[in-house]
Amino acid sequence: MNPYASFLGDQKPLPVIAETPARLRTLLETLGDEGLECSPGPAKWSARQILCHLADCEIAFAFRLRQALAEDHYVIQPFDQDGWARSYGAYGAREAWGVFAALRQWNLRLIESLPPSALSKRLTHPERGDMTYQTVIDTMAGHDLNHLGQLERIVAQAAK
Repeated sequence: MNPYASFLGDQKPLPVIAETPARLRTLLETLGDEGLECSPGPAKWSARQILCHLADCEIAFAFRLRQALAEDHYVIQPFDQDGWARSYGAYGAREAWGVFAALRQWNLRLIESLPPSALSKRLTHPERGDMTYQTVIDTMAGHDLNHLGQLERIVAQAAK
């Protein structure tokens, strides 16, 4: 089960993945420094923390995409997002965006270079079961859309 598939709907993943850095940049600039500390509610991440999370996830996706190609029967290493989030006070939103944007471009080039046969390569996620390489790409896009939606709601909330 891919929990992010519902966010993707019938959209193609590669355009979503390619457009996310620019969409994030627009949201970052719209929020400004003060708005980046806004969160959608109690115990929810601020916009800055969401950007930090996206940068961390892009690091994880970069490793997963490459290991899945390098290994047969690759088993994805899950990570504790809340544990990783403990360090987010050390990072600024713009530097998080810079890390995300650079790694996303790198990951996109890898994905675009692959032969179609690579997309059906099998791998396993310990919490989500068997999947294909394409599922990882779909997850990236759905994950983007989930967090873009959160940031858009923060922008709308800050505009009130």
